[in-house]
Amino acid sequence: MGKLATVTRRTFLLGSAATAGGVAFGIYQYRSPVENPLAENLADGAAAFNPWVMIDNQEIVLIAPHADTGQGVASMQAALIAEEMDLDFGQFRTSFGMPSAAYFNTALGREMAPFRFTDQSDQAQTMRGIMGAVGKLMGLQGTGGSSSVPDSFDKLRKAGAIARETLKLAASNKSGIPVEQLTTKSAAVHLPNGESIAYVDLASEAAQIEPVRDVELRDPSTWRLIGQEMKRLDIVPKSTGTMDYGIDLFFDKMINAAVKTNPRQGGVMNSFDASKAIAMPGVEKIVEIGNGVAVLAGNTWTALKAVDAIEFDWGPAPYPAEQAEHWKEVENSFTPERFDKEWRHDGDVEAGIGDDAFEAEYRAPYLAHAPLEPLNAVIKLEDDQVDVWASHQMPRFVQAQVAKITGHDADQVLFHNQYGGGSFGHRLEFEQLKQAAEIAKQVPGRHIKLTFSREEDFVHDFPRQIGMSRGRGSVNKGKVESLDLQIATVSAAGSQASRIGITQPGPDNQIPAGAWDAPYAIPNFRVRGYRVPELAPTSSWRSVGASTGGFFMDCFLDELIHQAGADPIEERLRLIDHDVSRKVIESVADMSGWGRDLGPNKGLGVAFVPSFGVPIAEVVEVTNTDRGIKIDNVWVAADVGTIVDPINFENHVKGAVVWGLGHAINSEITYSDGIAQQTNYHAFEAMRLHQCPEIHVKGLENAKQIRGIGEPPVPPAAPALANAIFAATGQRIREMPFHNHIDFV
Repeated sequence: MGKLATVTRRTFLLGSAATAGGVAFGIYQYRSPVENPLAENLADGAAAFNPWVMIDNQEIVLIAPHADTGQGVASMQAALIAEEMDLDFGQFRTSFGMPSAAYFNTALGREMAPFRFTDQSDQAQTMRGIMGAVGKLMGLQGTGGSSSVPDSFDKLRKAGAIARETLKLAASNKSGIPVEQLTTKSAAVHLPNGESIAYVDLASEAAQIEPVRDVELRDPSTWRLIGQEMKRLDIVPKSTGTMDYGIDLFFDKMINAAVKTNPRQGGVMNSFDASKAIAMPGVEKIVEIGNGVAVLAGNTWTALKAVDAIEFDWGPAPYPAEQAEHWKEVENSFTPERFDKEWRHDGDVEAGIGDDAFEAEYRAPYLAHAPLEPLNAVIKLEDDQVDVWASHQMPRFVQAQVAKITGHDADQVLFHNQYGGGSFGHRLEFEQLKQAAEIAKQVPGRHIKLTFSREEDFVHDFPRQIGMSRGRGSVNKGKVESLDLQIATVSAAGSQASRIGITQPGPDNQIPAGAWDAPYAIPNFRVRGYRVPELAPTSSWRSVGASTGGFFMDCFLDELIHQAGADPIEERLRLIDHDVSRKVIESVADMSGWGRDLGPNKGLGVAFVPSFGVPIAEVVEVTNTDRGIKIDNVWVAADVGTIVDPINFENHVKGAVVWGLGHAINSEITYSDGIAQQTNYHAFEAMRLHQCPEIHVKGLENAKQIRGIGEPPVPPAAPALANAIFAATGQRIREMPFHNHIDFV
């Protein structure tokens, strides 16, 4: 079994010892401080108070180790440090830093604990703590699962406070004034007489003293940045076209590469003929890489054209060749042999439903990630070191994957993380990095820049899981009484883990995500998951399992509410048994004016889908025109506990709604002859500008725990739209993409 499973077993044992009052080496290891990576090779006169703050006599550098792929997380991390350190935007620069176990993420593990987000029992909290501990024990530096804010919120504020108090102590030593009489503001320590000492002028003094660990965080009433509207650090460079992404990097004497590997993912390359390609002007070399070929040339365009000129004989796909066979495998997975877990069983479902069941079946297709910036990497291999430049969400895994190919130790792989032009889960994979490493082994000593064509990026994407659900339910006296939902999907988590040599332990909690943890007190409520054998390889896609499970659950619940003759908002509120979630639904109903007279050919649809611990509700308003469905408005209410930046919060919500609606309307990946048929945006359309509705957002702060907002607005979008279409037309759409069943303006 893989390292993750081993650590999980060990962590479970140490967690058991902790709850029993025992002492184990694992407890000591978990509680012990990690080494500060900034302390290595620190220049004379520079101070590194902790892994996130470094100062010399020229500048203040804040380390933002969570990957920024467009979500603004670099600004968020910097703001949390700056809040406590009394820095203003413009008084520091940020860096992603080098990969380090010090940047472990505990929030990712906590989210994996098999408890509903509403469960705050001692057992649930203990298990979340155990799962979170895995992040530290593994040194799991990762970005995903809307975990960046909950992972960063406390630790980065504390990092800023430690730097602040240590600088005050340095100023006290330098001035002779007691620390208690000193204050800080705008990157300086202020003395009682009105004079001030800039932080950078205290760097050498601070470097000589032990950082102050016993610190107090600012009271929220004094926050200058958190909760206020911020201008993200990347807004100006992105708006002016001066932002450098990985694809923009250039080095002297750099050689450019393009690749082509078997479009039937996992299939072999039987043979190839590169005679035409090698004769093309500008082509320097052609090398084999695993199940494909790389062309090296003076520029990317030449490399791309040359690789297209190569003739290949590809082997078959290791999965069904045709899309119909994929669906057949999913349909055949509702069996005891493929049963994964019963995630919820309240009441007596079989007796509650009886013989007069209402039934419906829903489907969700494969979906590509399709970020605007295609996959790319720059690599330079030398005897004692490999440098890699790319955007990636799992930096330490990058080191391990590259080292495995080049034969170096992982710590000899220096990974320079870059801003990414989108990801949505795409930059959790390693294909371009592994291919770059294979090329570098054959061309050592030079910077090699590998750029995927758009078509290669699409064909070798690992799409969202395919899945379907079968729902049975009953109503009684105008109320929903029973709901039984069976969900069958391939395990994206299992597929993803297998590519890095990890065996996923236990059932996959993403199969029923967005369904089993819905906080409804339905008298008879059951959710079961079935694991479809891996078909085409899949991966995490923005909102992961909730993007399918939420669609299945909420649409079927809406159907049952209609069968009961009840109001969709009122019945959801009657069933909800979680106060924070109730207020979210009440807010979105109030925002949308639910219950008003809409006039002819119009409809409102509501959906409530929790994911990543965030209760979120959306109402969609549509008009049924003679040219098709027009989406007029979307209202969204969400509760993340504390909103760090209201502007970024609103932008995240709006972007996620557009993402969710666009894919629900237009998008799918299908396979023919083992190859993904959609190879560019013309065949995988996003939401068009003229289709985009006006989006209204309200953030609530009633929850006790802080959460992220990057992914949760996605899952409710599709069911809210489907429910609105039914309200306007009487037509139920149970399969995405919707444009296969109804026209849109």
